[in-house]
Amino acid sequence: MADFIEAMTGLIAVCIPIAIVWIIFHYRHANKRSSASISAEEARQLEELMDIADNMAERIKTLESILDDETPEWRERVREQQGEE
Repeated sequence: MADFIEAMTGLIAVCIPIAIVWIIFHYRHANKRSSASISAEEARQLEELMDIADNMAERIKTLESILDDETPEWRERVREQQGEE
């Protein structure tokens, strides 16, 4: 009976630290996996921001084409001003 208790004590002494480490790594991985995905609300906001950025890019292109037609040398002026600052 004493041999059985010693064997069980040794087995428990080995298994408990392994189990603790396994549990820690399991929940760390689960937490990373769940935080990597975005919610539906975040996806909607991201889509809205992308639409706003696309609209702004289109407006900038339109403004630049208007400036190119009305004042062809505006780009050189901007480069000169940026170089002075």
